[in-house]
Amino acid sequence: MQLNTIELANALRSGIHRVILEQDALNSINVFPVADADTGTNLSMTLGEVLETLSVADETHLGSFMASVADVLLDSARGNSGAIIAQFFQGMSDSAADETQFTAKSFAQAVMKGSEYTYDAVENPCDGTILSVMDAFARSLNTHASAPGNTSIAVCLTNATKAAQAALMDTTNKLEVLKKAGVVDAGGKGFVVLVEGISAYLVDGKKTEPPQRARLLKKPKQIYAEDKSQNPEYRFCVECVINGEDIDRRKLREDLARLGNSLVLAGTHRKAKVHIHVNEPEAVFDAALAYGEVKGLKADDMRRQQHISKNEKNQFAVITDSAADIPEADMERLDIHMVPCRIQFGDRGYLDKVSITTKEFYEELESNPIHPTTSQPSPGDFRRQYEYLASHFPDVLSVNLSPKLSGTFQAAKSAVRRMKASGNIHVFNTQNASLGQGQLVVFAAECAHAGLDVETTLAALEEMVLSTMTFALVRDMSYVVRGGRIAPSWKKIVDWLKITPIICVKVPGNISASGFLVGRNNLPLKFAQHIAKRCSHDADLHIVLAHATCENDAKELEATLMRQVPNIKRIAITELGTALGVHAGPGSIVVGIQEYRDPERFVRLDSRLAG
Repeated sequence: MQLNTIELANALRSGIHRVILEQDALNSINVFPVADADTGTNLSMTLGEVLETLSVADETHLGSFMASVADVLLDSARGNSGAIIAQFFQGMSDSAADETQFTAKSFAQAVMKGSEYTYDAVENPCDGTILSVMDAFARSLNTHASAPGNTSIAVCLTNATKAAQAALMDTTNKLEVLKKAGVVDAGGKGFVVLVEGISAYLVDGKKTEPPQRARLLKKPKQIYAEDKSQNPEYRFCVECVINGEDIDRRKLREDLARLGNSLVLAGTHRKAKVHIHVNEPEAVFDAALAYGEVKGLKADDMRRQQHISKNEKNQFAVITDSAADIPEADMERLDIHMVPCRIQFGDRGYLDKVSITTKEFYEELESNPIHPTTSQPSPGDFRRQYEYLASHFPDVLSVNLSPKLSGTFQAAKSAVRRMKASGNIHVFNTQNASLGQGQLVVFAAECAHAGLDVETTLAALEEMVLSTMTFALVRDMSYVVRGGRIAPSWKKIVDWLKITPIICVKVPGNISASGFLVGRNNLPLKFAQHIAKRCSHDADLHIVLAHATCENDAKELEATLMRQVPNIKRIAITELGTALGVHAGPGSIVVGIQEYRDPERFVRLDSRLAG
């Protein structure tokens, strides 16, 4: 039996469908190297991207087909196991470069090369992981393929699959964290599931069809290891792709290894995929830039993912984009997830609020002659986060920037259309930006924390939108000019008249003029008076202030508002993010005003309606 491109594609498709079917079960046993319950999601998304390539497979050269598969996997690789799988197929691809069909022997050699590549990619190979399972599979294949007689691929696969299953069961005994949890290695299990699907097709002709969504919605119970209550040593799971002419992989590995742990360096000397756990994502991207063009920047907060994996109270997860300005205390308290926008200073790109802090952004804004551009997250950025959250919650609520100000909302909607995972994604238009958007996000997360369902929360949000406004004092118009938002002549008029403009964002999500302050002195006091006139005095208020490197002014504004608006129920100060800050510039102050609503009120209302 020889294996051609079409049959190999069918076998891989069957295996990948099995992995997707087992996604949530794999998540539930994920306790190593970090207990963030995402191995199944990462493997499903990594391998799932190959399905399109498999659907167009024909009688093309096997080596070319394998090269295409390896390249797609390198780009789509997610997480530790995803990067290892990508490197496994890179090794197979390199071994099969000249093959038109696989014989039992050439197939076994390709798998062995794949296993060897994975050990080379991992900084500190550990026995009792996916690497051990791959090694057992590869060695068994080679033993049987090298045996005397005309041994078929089917026979080799049958025996090698059993060897992989045995190695998987042994992982529990080789790693203490797995033994304490009473589970096998999640990555190793994912590889065995893939192999079982491939073997079932090639040996018995059994295809695994794409899983039905109803089956995906049945969540298995999460396994909690003793280590799961502890915070991971490093907070961010960072990934990127480096395209270069001749990447020195040894030196790149040395540079990266100093920054964190769980390093996997997959790929070739022309294209490398980096996976590493660190506390400073930007240090990884800085190191990568020395070796070529850096793309596909990603940094997932593993600490927040750990909280999600242990959450048994909330009926839905809340996520937003980084245009929302939210106090860090609220982000942590309510486990709010965020998809970062992109910031570009010339040829240097950053992940907003992840690889560049707000303070660093304003320093760069003042010193760099190139005015930055900002862009919304791609649909893929949203989809990656949505699929992870949807693997842990029946509903995900995405609370986003007004579509009148950015394409972010449409990118989020586009991501939903491409979703393959379980769970329902609801994309909500805040009709606001910055602090107003952030206040609506916080309200949604408080509803989730109070036990409301997503439909009740969406109805409550519609009501809250009408009582949420954002005002911004723009001290220096030069940044608005640099960004091309207004003509330079307007700045001359403003400076000549010595006035300070105030803009506002309110329903239906447009930016408009709210007025101006006369003179350049006592601006916090004057701004407070402007705000006080526009506040409702018949309801409790939730107010948040944001400043662009002028914290003392924000504190003065806070104190003045507290005196002039006695019905403030809650008030907080945070830093002004880049979405509005790129245009408003340093020295700006923003105020978000919202009528305060206790989520418990909607719980009681929902109960009455149900009764």
